[in-house]
Amino acid sequence: MKFLTGLLAAVLLIAGMGASHAVVRIADDRGGRIGTYVDRYQDLRQSGETVIIDGLCASACTIVLGAIPHDRICVTSSATLGFHAAWDFGANGRAITNPEATQMLYAMYPSQVKRWIAQRGGLTPHMLFLRGKQLQAMYKPCYMDAQASAIRPARRTLPQPEQVESARGQLLH
Repeated sequence: MKFLTGLLAAVLLIAGMGASHAVVRIADDRGGRIGTYVDRYQDLRQSGETVIIDGLCASACTIVLGAIPHDRICVTSSATLGFHAAWDFGANGRAITNPEATQMLYAMYPSQVKRWIAQRGGLTPHMLFLRGKQLQAMYKPCYMDAQASAIRPARRTLPQPEQVESARGQLLH
């Protein structure tokens, strides 16, 4: 009888882990169109999934910081965030800074990230990298070893920007 009770409890525990414990891993994402990322992260926010940043998340990818609740984001020791001003193609085909899109992008970030960016001169055409102890002081660490030894949660990787169509947004690289 105790065996059956224990087995039933284990089955219910595993069944309850479903989608609420699913995670999305971000790594080697160089960004793209702001609108594409806004759309993607809106869907991700509604899914309730946790986000693991485990590698490069640059440019429009960093919108994840403002779109997903802070308590659903964790960073690994390999996580690196890259920030810069938004840009468009000018009349001559060259990249020019888009002040309105840059302000919109900056406004999406949490206050601690805004302070970090402001202390380094703000969003400019030059990339600013947030990583290591500074990043780990802002976001909880991912315990990937602990997750690997426990019952594995469902994992998926976000589609690349070219796989997602969006009519909105400014070009951001």
